[in-house]
Amino acid sequence: MARGPGLQAAEVLPEADRLEGFPHPRETRDLFGHAEAERGLAQAFASGRMHHGWLLTGPEGIGKATLAYRLARHVLAAPEERDVFGDSLSVPEECAAARQILAQAHPGLLVLRRPYDTKAKRFATTLPIDEVRRLKSFLGLTGGEGQWRVVIVDTADDLNVNAANALLKSLEEPPTRALFILVSSEPGRLLPTIRSRCRRLDLKPLDAANLRRAAEAALIAAEKDAPAPDAWPRLIRLASGSVRRCLQLFASGGLELLGEIEGLLRLLPKVDWPAAHTLSDSMALVAQEQRFAAFFDLLLEMLARLVHVRTSGVGEAEELALAQRLIKPDALPRWADLWETLVRERSDAESLNLDRKSLVLSAIARLEAAARG
Repeated sequence: MARGPGLQAAEVLPEADRLEGFPHPRETRDLFGHAEAERGLAQAFASGRMHHGWLLTGPEGIGKATLAYRLARHVLAAPEERDVFGDSLSVPEECAAARQILAQAHPGLLVLRRPYDTKAKRFATTLPIDEVRRLKSFLGLTGGEGQWRVVIVDTADDLNVNAANALLKSLEEPPTRALFILVSSEPGRLLPTIRSRCRRLDLKPLDAANLRRAAEAALIAAEKDAPAPDAWPRLIRLASGSVRRCLQLFASGGLELLGEIEGLLRLLPKVDWPAAHTLSDSMALVAQEQRFAAFFDLLLEMLARLVHVRTSGVGEAEELALAQRLIKPDALPRWADLWETLVRERSDAESLNLDRKSLVLSAIARLEAAARG
């Protein structure tokens, strides 16, 4: 089937809401671990009293966007293609609406997300007002009788102030048969007035069984090899219920990275600088973004864990010994400040597209300084 230039461009451009190398949420047919939430949405729609705004919340990577697209397919499908009992949002694979959504070509669906700047070769740091202004023409479209229009905002956390206020206007005066689905990992950042216009549906992190099933399904769809059997327990523990994090850790060599970080911390206050440069080189390029993200996620988690263990005195023997050696009682504020500094510098580096190698080496130098006191 021939495809228009608009669709071709959409396929070529990177997507801010896609984990590189894996299926996008709109391409994911199965939802794991959220049957109760799905049933609640299906029954709300079947009742004929569907609220116009839904806020799907929960940690990043647990299936919120997959549920959003699943709901969009259900709402935009023909009545005879929906589950008549209102227990599921599933629709047949041959459903016309499902095929159009998969191809990013359904006239009744608008997705708002951070755009990609083709000149700067990077994503916008926020979801700007120009994107939200597309709502005016989209919501002004007239369809056939009984046809819905669906807006997915992924993520609403990315809205800048002007964009949030523009979205609020549409939420306050929604047209008939318009459905807004806002995806958020940090709902506290949203305008209180936006939260108040939506029904909130909190999704929980996936349990171990569903996390592994979801990760295995994504790996199969991406035609990637699965982790070794003995790697799953540690991946599942590190993923904290997030399939996105599990896949990111595996694809970026996260378990090996964790070993390098542990070795780095055990050596402090000494630093093997040649090894540190080799480590920083392995995540310096844009193509190594997943590895860079995994490194900082793991490093920040380990620092937080060490501070918690040092404060509580509770932990495994090895990490307790490391925490006591590195963090003297009067140095706890300094290590807490270090964690906050690394979070801030990482955020600045990502938003300003700063040199990643320098950031990694700077983080290691800060660790050395904190350990030396």
